[in-house]
Amino acid sequence: MIRRYIWQGDLKKLPQETCDVVIIGTGLAGIYTALHLDPALRVILINKFGLDESNSMFAQGGIAAAVAAGDSPTLHYEDSWIAGAGLNDPTALQVLVSEGPENIRQLQQWGVPFDLDLTGKLVVSREGAHHRDRIVHCHGDATGFYVTSCLAGRLQQLSGCRIENRTMLVDFLDDEQDRVGGILVMSSDVPDQFRIILARQIILATGGIGSLYPRTTNAAAATGDGLAAAIRCGAEVRDLEFIQFHPTALPEPDANGRCFLISEAVRGEGGILRNQRGKAFMANEHPQADLAPRDIVARAIFRQMLQDSTEHVWLDVTHHSRSFLTGRFPMIYETCARRGIDMATQWIPVAPVQHYFMGGVRTDTNGRTSLPGLWSCGEAACTGIYGANRLASNSLLECLVFGRRIAQAINADHSGEPGPASWLSADSQPEGETEIRVIPADRLQTIRHLVRQLMNRHCGIMRDEGGLTLASEQLQALEQEISGMAVRDRLAAEICQMVQSAQAIVQAALLRKNSIGAHYRTDDPNR
Repeated sequence: MIRRYIWQGDLKKLPQETCDVVIIGTGLAGIYTALHLDPALRVILINKFGLDESNSMFAQGGIAAAVAAGDSPTLHYEDSWIAGAGLNDPTALQVLVSEGPENIRQLQQWGVPFDLDLTGKLVVSREGAHHRDRIVHCHGDATGFYVTSCLAGRLQQLSGCRIENRTMLVDFLDDEQDRVGGILVMSSDVPDQFRIILARQIILATGGIGSLYPRTTNAAAATGDGLAAAIRCGAEVRDLEFIQFHPTALPEPDANGRCFLISEAVRGEGGILRNQRGKAFMANEHPQADLAPRDIVARAIFRQMLQDSTEHVWLDVTHHSRSFLTGRFPMIYETCARRGIDMATQWIPVAPVQHYFMGGVRTDTNGRTSLPGLWSCGEAACTGIYGANRLASNSLLECLVFGRRIAQAINADHSGEPGPASWLSADSQPEGETEIRVIPADRLQTIRHLVRQLMNRHCGIMRDEGGLTLASEQLQALEQEISGMAVRDRLAAEICQMVQSAQAIVQAALLRKNSIGAHYRTDDPNR
């Protein structure tokens, strides 16, 4: 097994600084939480690659909230419950849908440029598995970018908040009472630059695990750092087997290795999925046809691809005019055009790719984890609101609702000093440490590739016990290989985080024998 701390050496000799709150991640969850903290608190926010690199920045569809006439939190709850196959936590889900509208109003007050109709009311649209128009958006299909950028600009004006770019989480530091009171961080760019940040409260908002897969819509930073560090620290996790594959993305990754998402809102505007023969196939799969829950659409596309021996299916939105498409989906239209696809006259090639992680570090409805001093929100957390499958556009809403709740809980208690009284646990320098070995960078890149292939083949859209067992055995061998590795730079640290996160996800998938939601076991006779 990977050791408790992946860095070797005496932690007490590293440079230290203190603050009241440290937030790991500057996507929407981290930024929105910071904006609601008491201005008197000293806050440090860190990110791996800069403010522009987060899953929030790339979110297209919008934010789901019951803000329109004819809609209600009760109806929003029902749609979320059905999409989640009834495994949702009812209390957390009620919090999400009830507090959603007031957080949308907060964003409006802060100047987020939502799309409005001629009367000044929010424009709402529909996405898969929603039975009402309730998705608010910015500039058609660039919601995440405009919301996150607007709030980031506001955050940078706060004197009590300091943003540290290109700084990544390595480990959480705890004391003998399992209270988390600090983090070990390193430079994303410069080897051997480690230091410690002590804080009364630690907020984990590192996002998802998309880089564990060869094709993902996630930012490159999503290597499971927060999940792995939390597991090593002893935090409870849940629902790790539930990984959402977005049904429609351009099959070929861009220069940064990220697959461009074709928003579900395209199908919400009448887009039709067609196979290689031009036949619309979703009507035979689900009563909602092309607007069925994502797990159902993704599996249907996957089966079509296997049946036709192709790398993609087609998404047809040519019934709309060019002027409509450029106005409603400007970013998608432009990106398709750059790749030689005229979506006004041509069908778009699409395939399922890894998109969202429903599991994560278990929290209560105020964002508290099982460890004192450690909080989590956004995709890194698991409140239970999604159950077995996330309802479209609930993710940005989760960042808002539970990020604000964390801030309110922290604001209510300013007691204590930065860092626990005895801030290093007894195993900070484990006895019997194996000899530290340097693993060449090319071998580490090979390990990264192996992890991604194992997850893609055996823990993807469809799984079975034999494949998951094989993946677990091979991941265990990789764990053994890197157990004595010298961690000096970002690549080595990410490999440790990826291997441990992948193993935890595979183990969870092995434990759940039945198929439900996004977890589809082909060896389940009742699937």
